[in-house]
Amino acid sequence: MGAADVEAVWRIESARIVAALTRFTGDFGLAEDAAQEAVAEALVSWPFASPANPAGWLMATARRRAIDAIRRRTALQDRYVLLAADLASGSAGGSAGGSAGGGDIDPDRIDDDVLALMFVSCHPVLSPETRVALTLRVVGGLSSEEIARAFLVPVPTVQARITRGKKTIAAAGVPFELPPAAERRERLGGVLSVLYVIFTEGSTATSGDRLLRPDVAYEAIRLARTLAALQPEEPEVHGLLALCELTAARFPARTGPDGSPVLLDEQDRRRWDVSAIRRGLAALAKASTRGLGPYGLQAAIAATHAAAPSVEATDWDRIVVLYEALGRVAPSPVVELNRAVAVAMASGPAQALAIVDELIASDRLPGSHLVPTVRGELLARLGRRAEARAELELAARLCANRRERSVLLSKAATLS
Repeated sequence: MGAADVEAVWRIESARIVAALTRFTGDFGLAEDAAQEAVAEALVSWPFASPANPAGWLMATARRRAIDAIRRRTALQDRYVLLAADLASGSAGGSAGGSAGGGDIDPDRIDDDVLALMFVSCHPVLSPETRVALTLRVVGGLSSEEIARAFLVPVPTVQARITRGKKTIAAAGVPFELPPAAERRERLGGVLSVLYVIFTEGSTATSGDRLLRPDVAYEAIRLARTLAALQPEEPEVHGLLALCELTAARFPARTGPDGSPVLLDEQDRRRWDVSAIRRGLAALAKASTRGLGPYGLQAAIAATHAAAPSVEATDWDRIVVLYEALGRVAPSPVVELNRAVAVAMASGPAQALAIVDELIASDRLPGSHLVPTVRGELLARLGRRAEARAELELAARLCANRRERSVLLSKAATLS
């Protein structure tokens, strides 16, 4: 077994391993460090001696590394004696999937452990950037290098965020447990928002040379599927999964062979991923059981696009209504801007321009390239070519993604 095999096993099993180790040691940071040491050892030893149970080998090795680390901590000597006694009596060890208090990890309990791991990684005491990095590391199993590459930041920055996050969790005394039922739904919103940020960065990169980062987006979808399996009774979990699936369904048609963006009205809809659309619609049906929340409403908008054979045949009136509903339950300037785009398609650019100008007057999206992008498009449709060109050129200057910027400059050039 080579490095690719180690990576594959780790990507699949990392959340379970770190979760079980955290329950075993009571120390989130130690658990993640021990798991990483086990992976490093696997990279050295597996090419020469492949284990019959790779996940179990990682679990057992990580547990030994955790116990060794506890033993070295003189301040935690009493804890080590307790763990050693448990191990000797067989209550903690022997099996590759052990947890404190039992020989094998209880399959039902492990689900709770992974869910608790998500809540710890997305704890409110952490900064948004740290929550994203820690979730991708300990729940998604990504390396610091992969996270840095995905978000175009230096590796040391990612490593610092992860280290700082683990120290913050330890200093704040964050327990490794599911929040009480009364708090869980409120805290669940934080978990969903982290997954949404990860997916959004993958579906439209904020900077760099690529429009899409599918590996990042698909990792968010994988985590959303895990969360949906662990919290099947929560409609918004299914709403987020539906939104991700339906949005990702358009990935194959969103870029040309050279990676350049392909706008919605130019996309070959035959290239849309029908399987992803079906999965998204199934998740949306589950999200609809108790009324749609913010993610479910966005998924319903994506589903309306998915059902249309063309831009012209899209039910834009329905999309306007959905954006109005979204603006009531989760008001934001981005929602208003998207509503303006839908209004332009349903009722014409003049009404939409009034919405955009109101956003500008209230300065609700300062520095964003999205506002001049939309305003430029609307002005072009109204025949105000010089103003449209100026807006699109401004949008290009503000845009940090090279692919998007090239499209904006091309559009501006056609208005000369």
